[in-house]
Amino acid sequence: MKKKHDFVCINCPLSCPLELTEEDGEVLEVSGHECKVGVKYAEEEFKDPRRVVTTTITAEDGVLPLLPVRTKEAIPKNLVGQAVRVLADIVVEAPVENGQLILPNILDTGVDVVATRDLARVE
Repeated sequence: MKKKHDFVCINCPLSCPLELTEEDGEVLEVSGHECKVGVKYAEEEFKDPRRVVTTTITAEDGVLPLLPVRTKEAIPKNLVGQAVRVLADIVVEAPVENGQLILPNILDTGVDVVATRDLARVE
């Protein structure tokens, strides 16, 4: 049985409304796109949705109490909540440099978590 799924492409400012038609998990058609990027986006969002995780973690002895971090690449969307819970328990000690590895291979995804700013130590 054919099913339709609606998405909004986020790859450019056009925000094309996409309609993906599938049958038994196989993509039959994507419509509503202004370019081929929309087709790829809808197919990926249907088959394997992924997200980059951004959050903050606790920083000890830093000029700020929290350090912003993010995954270097997108991880499976169904793991985002679990990743945020794992990161909530991480505590780093200042100083920290932008891009510094905070947690390798989060949830065995092969994706590392890195700092997204410098954080100086309290003097």
